Amino acid sequence: MQKFDILIVGGGMVGLTLALAIRKSTALTVAIVEPSPKSELTEEPEVRVSAINAASQQIFENLKVWPLIKTQRLNPYQNMHIWDKAGYGQLDFCLEDVKQTPSIDQLGWIIENKVIRNALWEKAQQDNGITFFTGNTLSSLSMGNSEVFISFTSSEINQMPITAKLVVGADGAHSWVKKQMDVANTFRDYDHHAIVATVKSSQGHKNTAWQVFLSTGPLALLPLYQNDLCSIVWSTTPEDAKRLLALSAIDFAKELTAASDGKLGQITLASERFSHPLTMRFAQDFVKDRIVLVGDAAHTIHPLAGQGVNLGLLDAAALAQILSEQVNKAQGGSSEENNYCLNSTAINQYNRWRKSEASEMIIAMESIKQLFTPQQGVAKLIRGFGMSLLNNVKPAKTAMINQALGYKGELPDLAAKPSP
Repeated sequence: MQKFDILIVGGGMVGLTLALAIRKSTALTVAIVEPSPKSELTEEPEVRVSAINAASQQIFENLKVWPLIKTQRLNPYQNMHIWDKAGYGQLDFCLEDVKQTPSIDQLGWIIENKVIRNALWEKAQQDNGITFFTGNTLSSLSMGNSEVFISFTSSEINQMPITAKLVVGADGAHSWVKKQMDVANTFRDYDHHAIVATVKSSQGHKNTAWQVFLSTGPLALLPLYQNDLCSIVWSTTPEDAKRLLALSAIDFAKELTAASDGKLGQITLASERFSHPLTMRFAQDFVKDRIVLVGDAAHTIHPLAGQGVNLGLLDAAALAQILSEQVNKAQGGSSEENNYCLNSTAINQYNRWRKSEASEMIIAMESIKQLFTPQQGVAKLIRGFGMSLLNNVKPAKTAMINQALGYKGELPDLAAKPSP
């Protein structure tokens, strides 16, 4: 048996962040099981990107990962432009809307997922308290009196069974760990598919995150590290997604230029197009016995506000904080002497805390989606008028931008806004 304090299943952005956050404040040993090891960046940008907000950046700063990310490819954006294709309303956010926060010099960052994961992986490899198990998958998980027993599909010597006091499922939307927990899952098909690709724009992105609400769904153009490069997330009906994917590169680019009202000039396709269905998932319990869910394993939301990964990173920071508090309460902080993971009151604090935040975000995304469903006549005019009115109400805009920055609700210490 190989013994660890914490076993994290999933070595993506959230799982790696959790491992580093635990190690930052405790001496707990951590194992990470991840079938896919770190992979190098290619010359072409990855089509999967994340909009990292200020709270998530603060987490990376505190974990000493941000300098590694900044040496690679990323782009800050100082402006957001949102408009309604079917109506007359628009919203504009810029740094002036948060000028009372001296530490903020951008509204967010657009970063390729692989850039973030590689930086986290590199940092985790430097910690001798973190052990990686790559190239294999798990076959079974069973609960003992004081620990969890986990077996690999392979019987190789370095893949002998593991025991851990706590197992964390950070293994994505189709989580194997969640299936072992056998918890109820709220599920809703958004009836949208997201098309992702990299494009070039003749007029450049101007360090602006662009989003237009079309009759079929939202289209986002996110600024990449070169001024003429954007990553698109085009959420539309399954039928329309099938049609768009069948178009030639030239015809697809023409539709994209028209959909964005030519605000970035002529658009051309710079990568393959990929599509995946969008589904809301919400585990009824993020905690069961000595198993905990974080990130997409616990919840998935519509990408229209780009908050999915930020929500998962807050899960990681919150769980690490709760574990740290439990360990530090015990004399000497030794996990061998204290049953910290079995403190149901403490671990259920995570369950209540993060379920509340996730459900609030799910409701917010649903409200925005419903607001921009096709409407006619008076309803459409009211929506446009409301957007335009909001665009000129400073307190309301400040509240919205702070939410976009991630500075809302109960934040973990790792993500808290720095003092001016």
